[in-house]
Amino acid sequence: MSKRKGSGLMMLAGLAAIGLACVLTRAAEKAGPPQPWSKWKVHDMERPAPPVVTPGTFSSSDQPGKPPSDAVVLFDGKDLSHWQAKGGGEPTFTLQDGVMLSSNLKDPKNNKYLQSKDQFGDVQLHVEFATPIPAKGEGQGRGNSGVFLMGLFETQVLDSYQAATYPDGQAGAVYGQYPPMVNACRPPGEWQTYDVVFTKPRYKDGQVAEPAYITTIHNGVVLQNHQRIEGPTGHMFVAKYPDKPLPEKGPLELQFHGNPVKYRNIWVRPLEALEHQQLTGDVAK
Repeated sequence: MSKRKGSGLMMLAGLAAIGLACVLTRAAEKAGPPQPWSKWKVHDMERPAPPVVTPGTFSSSDQPGKPPSDAVVLFDGKDLSHWQAKGGGEPTFTLQDGVMLSSNLKDPKNNKYLQSKDQFGDVQLHVEFATPIPAKGEGQGRGNSGVFLMGLFETQVLDSYQAATYPDGQAGAVYGQYPPMVNACRPPGEWQTYDVVFTKPRYKDGQVAEPAYITTIHNGVVLQNHQRIEGPTGHMFVAKYPDKPLPEKGPLELQFHGNPVKYRNIWVRPLEALEHQQLTGDVAK
């Protein structure tokens, strides 16, 4: 067989394969039966495609990573423009060498909680923190701070590295409610990460239909796995939801609890519009 004839046969075979692949692709893309939970069919090519997000990068011990492209960056080490004192006013935490310190060095008697100016409901949260070195104090007096979702639900920040305290108050606890499943703390002074997925409570006819839930990953280790939150945080208080519905959204808050805990690389991804599209196929406006 000549080279020319062989090449022609190979080309025809290639075209046939491409044609067969197109037929198979079209067959695979044919929509199936209607989904009872949405207005779309199974495998419906008319359904809006998910938004494209560029993933972030991982942090190292000395360098924070980059957030995903759709994140709301609340602190990148440059300024405190996204923050205020709880209830309003100038931020009371200190910006120092690109990190945020949960202490007011200029006015030590004025150490209010720090509160984001933006408010959120369902979110993915990333926050990095380092407890003081050398470690001082014991129990709840050792590297104590906290991250409050919607300003109401606290994930405890604490130096729990080789340190004892009550389990529902150690690092990663739903404070006063559920201890972390494990203790994944790094030594004091080292940067640690919380990656949190939070779902706000849902109401029907003024009553709680679904409580809030939280998933917490500490230094890559799951501490809370879609854990039910029994109500807003309180000290020596059995959590419960108030009689009136909570607001739809609330701020992120960082607690000052007498210890100069460092924070860096704080960002959130609001999830409700994305959840709406995922569940219904409709792009939220």
